[in-house]
Amino acid sequence: SEALEMISPYLDAANVDLKAFNEKFYKEISKAKLKHVKETLKLMKSLGIFVEVTTLLIPGLNDDKHELEMLAEFLVKSLGTETPWHISRFHPTYKLLDRPSTPLETLIMAREIGIKAGLKYVYTGNVPGENGEKTYCYKCNNILIDRWGFYVKQNFIENSKCTHCGAHIDGVGLG
Repeated sequence: SEALEMISPYLDAANVDLKAFNEKFYKEISKAKLKHVKETLKLMKSLGIFVEVTTLLIPGLNDDKHELEMLAEFLVKSLGTETPWHISRFHPTYKLLDRPSTPLETLIMAREIGIKAGLKYVYTGNVPGENGEKTYCYKCNNILIDRWGFYVKQNFIENSKCTHCGAHIDGVGLG
């Protein structure tokens, strides 16, 4: 935490992997502790760093509906509704060749869980063309950023506001 406190004046935003929301996954797969990741996320928020969270959904390891509901609840209560949550599709490579790719239905379910929990910005990733990769206004539900993969096709944010309804859009470096 000391290092984070030292660099925080120079760090506007960060994207942190929250790999799962159960200790077993962290102990067996990541060789880390969920508690420390949660504490770091809360510290970053308290230091004024705009935090985005990414979760790679791996079938059978961290895609349980109840676990995703608890994760979304943590994001809302500890980091705020303005925290973007990127839910990425897993593809079998390297050490996890025994797992299939994440079904699109699972990504959509997780996105719906995040929205239902109150998160304003929930995305599906690694599925170019899927509607969940776009940014929608939480107030009027119009598209704010139209994407195809990492390519931005259109941007409807000006001065951190939705050009359709004027709602304030959270983030760093928005046009």
